[in-house]
Amino acid sequence: MKIALLGAECTGKTRLSMEMARQLEAQGLAVGVVPEVLREWCQREGRTPLLEEQYAIAREQARRVSGTAACDIVISDTTPLMTAVYSKALFNDHSILSFAMEHHVVYDMTLVMGLDLPWIADGHQRDGPNSQEPIDALLRDALGSAAIPYTTVYGQHADRCENALAALPSFKRTMLANPSPQVRNHRSTKASRIWHCDRCDNAICEHQLFQKLLVSPSLQ
Repeated sequence: MKIALLGAECTGKTRLSMEMARQLEAQGLAVGVVPEVLREWCQREGRTPLLEEQYAIAREQARRVSGTAACDIVISDTTPLMTAVYSKALFNDHSILSFAMEHHVVYDMTLVMGLDLPWIADGHQRDGPNSQEPIDALLRDALGSAAIPYTTVYGQHADRCENALAALPSFKRTMLANPSPQVRNHRSTKASRIWHCDRCDNAICEHQLFQKLLVSPSLQ
């Protein structure tokens, strides 16, 4: 199973990939995390890539995902689609989109990060909080145009990982049948949470998650 984590800058993709991996490994699964190539590139070069350097980054991201066949679950901390979205936003370049969409069929599930985390500077890689909403809109438009289903993940700290894992049906069944001590203890602290939608308590419902984010005392 391959899981794509997508989202604008500073929306928790990297941290979520590691936390999901720990939870899934606790269930006895072999998990591979594919790190973000752009982050490595910016750290190595000390700058953001130019237009002509974007495609190589996208291809390397795809290549690394293809090299994880031995794992039960692969979590990719971004995909070529994010490179294509940023290339369009920064350079008005659409040339990577076709390759990114062709590659995206390898993913069994796509998780899009909600814009509910505080923005934090991160060297050369981030453009600023004002870039989040335009990138998020471009990403959702690209996914919608290609009819790629996705789940939006909200939540602070452990809630974000819990909500992401709840979107994985096979893991959810395993977790309910035999929860790890960490998950069991964390779940017990949520017993008093009040749902504000009287017809839905589905953890992967974006409307429900956003309402939970707004009203839950534990997330204030």
